[in-house]
Amino acid sequence: MNKVIEVKGLKKAYGSLKAVKGIDFYVEQGSLFAFLGKNGAGKSTTIDIMSTQLAFDSGEVMINELRIGKDNEKIRSEIGIVFQDSVLDPLLTVSENLEIRGSFYGLTKKELKAAIKQATQVVGINDLLKRPYGKLSGGQRRRTDIARALIHTPKILFLDEPTTGLDPQTRKRVWETIRNLQKETGMTVFLTTHYMEEAAQADYITIIGEGEIKAKGTPLELKERYSKDILKVKPRDEQRLISTLQSMNLSFSKHQEFFQIPLESTLDAIPIVEVLKDNLLNLEILNGTMDDVFINSTQKEEWDDVYHSKTKY
Repeated sequence: MNKVIEVKGLKKAYGSLKAVKGIDFYVEQGSLFAFLGKNGAGKSTTIDIMSTQLAFDSGEVMINELRIGKDNEKIRSEIGIVFQDSVLDPLLTVSENLEIRGSFYGLTKKELKAAIKQATQVVGINDLLKRPYGKLSGGQRRRTDIARALIHTPKILFLDEPTTGLDPQTRKRVWETIRNLQKETGMTVFLTTHYMEEAAQADYITIIGEGEIKAKGTPLELKERYSKDILKVKPRDEQRLISTLQSMNLSFSKHQEFFQIPLESTLDAIPIVEVLKDNLLNLEILNGTMDDVFINSTQKEEWDDVYHSKTKY
């Protein structure tokens, strides 16, 4: 296991406000790592520190065996950043924007031309080079932003809300670009997103809240820990159903015509349905989601308090 990013005891305060409270996590080389948090959770502060844009108070941050605060120039040459808001000029063409941004890395004209060619091929925007950036669609701009971050062939790519504001079809195309990029180059991708279905594609997820790490693990591990499947049933006779569920000592809640029964595992639905089957008009099993994980790992209440009591309906 090669830790390409390692954060230990990281702290950052703005006066009396403790934005980051001694967090620890690491990112494995070549992985897609999702870093999630509500607004004000400390997520942006952490990312700004990791990308050398912000000084921190204490702790240690290593990027590819280079130390933040000591090796910042070298670190900048090994990371690429796609910001939530674009930094490209809307009046310039895609080609002009990439040439200007690429010139910051001290490449020769020949090296820069080759780097731009490679970056634009990877994200599939060769046909857009002569078009003004401001005239592109949202998805085209996003792919151009990614190309801009790839010109110096970084080892780590930071993606800050890369698909915010895009329609579902365009989001899918952007994600195909990211996945193809990772597959072809073995690049480590550090992602922040508000779309939980995107986070579910990550190899590993860390969730921050109130400046502290609230949860971390693979998507499957987090779903097992912070979400539950739900058996959703519509009965013929509500009072009979309530009486049966209470006799089985099962928690439940009612939502319009349906009753919801939390499950420890999907297979737990089988014996319940067997008992209830003569009284059922309809049933459905709802699998736990990353939305459940995010909500339940960042709230202060214990998980069991999420559900209604056994007798409330």
